[in-house]
Amino acid sequence: MAVVKVVEIIAESEKGWEQATQEGIANVAKTVRNINSAYVKEMQAKIQNNRVVAYRVNLQISFLVEDTDISK
Repeated sequence: MAVVKVVEIIAESEKGWEQATQEGIANVAKTVRNINSAYVKEMQAKIQNNRVVAYRVNLQISFLVEDTDISK
């Protein structure tokens, strides 16, 4: 039986929402294996002096949990 776990993170980039998504996934991948999808739940823009200075995404990242049953 496959088990999938979901973690939720917020990532930010000065270049755009796509870059924020890439950076968020890259950071999670430092400690999590088997990432198989990311769902962009929300997008926000940080504004200063009437200009966009950062793009933020709220991501749900899912990954396959490895089978740790040692009886096999």
